[in-house]
Amino acid sequence: MFRATIKSLLARKLRLVLTALAVVLGVGFTAGTYVLTDTALKSFDDLFGNVYAGIDVVVQGTSAFTPSAGGSGGGGGGQETKPIPESVLPTVQGVDGVASADGSVSGLAQIVDPSTGKGIHNGGAPTIGNSWDPDTTSLEVVQGAAPTSSSQVAIDAGTATDHHLTVGQQIRIGTTAGPGRYTISGIVRFKSSDSLLGATLAVFDLRTAQTLFDRVGQFDLIYVRGQDGVAPDQLATRVGGVLPKGFEAVTAASAAQQQQDQVNQGLGFLRTGLLVFGFVALFVGAFIIFNTFNIVVSQRSRELALFRALGASRRQVMTSVLVESFVVGVVASIGGVLLGIVLAIGLKALLGGLGLKLPPTALVVSARTVIVSLILGTGITVVAAVSPARRASRVAPIEALRDSVAPSASIRRRTIVGTLVTLAGVGLVALGLFGHVSNAGSVVGLGAALTFLGVTLLSPLFARPLAAAIGAPFRRRIAGKLGSENANRNPRRTASTSAALMIGLGLVAFVAVFAASLKASASATLDQVLRADLTLNSSQFSPFSTTLADDLRKDPDFSVVSQFRQAEAKAGTSDTFVVGVDPSTIQQVADVQMVAGSVADLSKPNTVMVSRTEANGKGLKVGDTIPMTFPATGKQEMTVVGIFEPNQLFNDYAISLDTYDANFEQLFDLTVFVNVAPGVSVQDAESHLETFLAQNYPSVQVSDQEQFKQQQLQMIDQLFAIVRVLLSLSIIISLFGIVNTLGLSIYERVRELGLLRAVGLSRTQTKRMVRVEAVIIAVLGAVLGLVIGIAFGWAMVQALKDLGINTLDIPVGQLIMMLILAALLGVVAAIWPARRAAKLNMLDAISYE
Repeated sequence: MFRATIKSLLARKLRLVLTALAVVLGVGFTAGTYVLTDTALKSFDDLFGNVYAGIDVVVQGTSAFTPSAGGSGGGGGGQETKPIPESVLPTVQGVDGVASADGSVSGLAQIVDPSTGKGIHNGGAPTIGNSWDPDTTSLEVVQGAAPTSSSQVAIDAGTATDHHLTVGQQIRIGTTAGPGRYTISGIVRFKSSDSLLGATLAVFDLRTAQTLFDRVGQFDLIYVRGQDGVAPDQLATRVGGVLPKGFEAVTAASAAQQQQDQVNQGLGFLRTGLLVFGFVALFVGAFIIFNTFNIVVSQRSRELALFRALGASRRQVMTSVLVESFVVGVVASIGGVLLGIVLAIGLKALLGGLGLKLPPTALVVSARTVIVSLILGTGITVVAAVSPARRASRVAPIEALRDSVAPSASIRRRTIVGTLVTLAGVGLVALGLFGHVSNAGSVVGLGAALTFLGVTLLSPLFARPLAAAIGAPFRRRIAGKLGSENANRNPRRTASTSAALMIGLGLVAFVAVFAASLKASASATLDQVLRADLTLNSSQFSPFSTTLADDLRKDPDFSVVSQFRQAEAKAGTSDTFVVGVDPSTIQQVADVQMVAGSVADLSKPNTVMVSRTEANGKGLKVGDTIPMTFPATGKQEMTVVGIFEPNQLFNDYAISLDTYDANFEQLFDLTVFVNVAPGVSVQDAESHLETFLAQNYPSVQVSDQEQFKQQQLQMIDQLFAIVRVLLSLSIIISLFGIVNTLGLSIYERVRELGLLRAVGLSRTQTKRMVRVEAVIIAVLGAVLGLVIGIAFGWAMVQALKDLGINTLDIPVGQLIMMLILAALLGVVAAIWPARRAAKLNMLDAISYE
């Protein structure tokens, strides 16, 4: 039986390839995700190793918690810890075993491209300013010299190359102290890379950096080199023993690990997101594998029955089919790993194109990646083949005398199981959306998978009437009628084939409905909340210097200038983003709907306003206290002075600018709202402001109310566009499923096709017949998918109603385009099977055995 199984596989190489393609794509995406993230982590390991090369100990302020990568909202590259007084440096230098110690400061430094006059942004990567530390720096000068005066700056080689900057050239740079002009004294690079993940780097001499980054008389870090023979751990203990309270000494290895942990956290989100799409692809592929093996079992029923007649047991027959699926899974998984390596190269290039340039490192293909890919691909293939294998084992020896085997599955049993699975899936989705569970995302994901599986089991109930309705326009011609009848003949196969497309388009439809609803809700909220005449923010929504707001307050064209800041903190034990606002002006530029309390009370020290949903979830009311933890100052008891309705501008927690400044070290504005003075037109003020920004703050742009709203909506479009592109992978896989099913059904219907050709059906009519069948299958899957997608979208909007997403918007135009796309996919999928059907030799087909 084993030899017969292997011969059967080798005799049907095309079937093997078609079946494996679905698994190859799913495994390829999964393997590519692991290769990409492993490579990124390895590159940062190497980079941080070079950054701290030659340094033994790092002195820094203690932090109550470590914000996620980019979470502080500072964008300057500094840490959210207390600055170190300069007086600590001589104390550290005098510790036994210290060879040298140097202070360092960092902050925001926005380099302006001289050719465009705009701030340089690389896909949202940070804009870092740093001091030059001749004894401990990890940078090396590749051109020119290090900065030595307040008018000089050195920039990273990556930025210099990309924007054609040279030594001796004068450029503009915006820092905490405001805009300034500097001469490029040198070009620097890290020992292993021209840049740090696409970040721009401006390096100043120490005294200049302290002035620019508001650190006069202070350091952010002190780098320590030990004498020969002194272990870093021992030196860290000695240095830590002389430090004032609130500061710590850690080994350079520990400091590098802290940096790597933040990168790990950021890449963890990327990995999880990409793996979700890989698992969706494998889930879709499982339906194709199941359908393929069902058809294969039907085609081989006489062969399997003959084995039974010759003495093969049911176990042997079942094992033969499972062995075939195992071989397909292994071959496909190996192909998937190879494809994953190629995809990782492409994803790395894509990230580079978006500005997120990874340090140069060879691709990392770990044993874990290969093992997980093999287990996933092979396991899903074998599991999908279990049901067809069981059906194959039930073939009786007498069937060897028949031409075909009637389906044996009970539609009643299938209906019962499908109903139960669908109810379980809907229940889990509801639990994840409306219940209070810790792992809501996983619960919703499992519920969605079960829902799709349940609908697939139930789909034969309405596959025949839907297929008949979809095929009605084609029945006026004989070829169309035959194609429609073929789709109706076996509703199980039609439903199973369309299931793959149903899942792909269902998810895309859900994203379309949810994105449209999110945009409609955000647009309505902004129309209601936003009162400012003009809004200032950077093109990448990165922070900028607070001096801009100070300059605008001196301008008589503006009557109100209200700053808006954001950073990461903890409320109780939960991570959150807190916004800083000016209580005296915020109500003039934003209509904050208060449920209880007053915005004016926010001016009191250590007070906070909380959104209604957060207050309800934590049982908070005005007058209660809540512990909030800030990275620099630790735990603070905050008094709730107001509860507000959720809106598009605020997060769940809002504090005053004074409270913000007292608890955060990185002080930058994220947005500035302004109202024009009486008698000044908004158009004139906007034109005047554009000129001022171009000269002094080129990274900042000005928008009126409608433009600001469109910026917010465009961010939603960009986010969901990426999701749609990744989900399209499952649609591509479903296309292969239709090709596979139709191709295999041609073999199954060889005699039938031969007879049709013999009685006068032309080759053109044969092709049209197969195309009609493919279109019916594709549109059936699209209709089912759109219905499920709309239902999921509605459920999500209902679940998030309290968060302000309360407008259900169904993008009818997009959904109609998806139906048209599905029909076109059916035509494309039918090209190869239709050509094969038309080329069948009539006499060979009639005599087919």
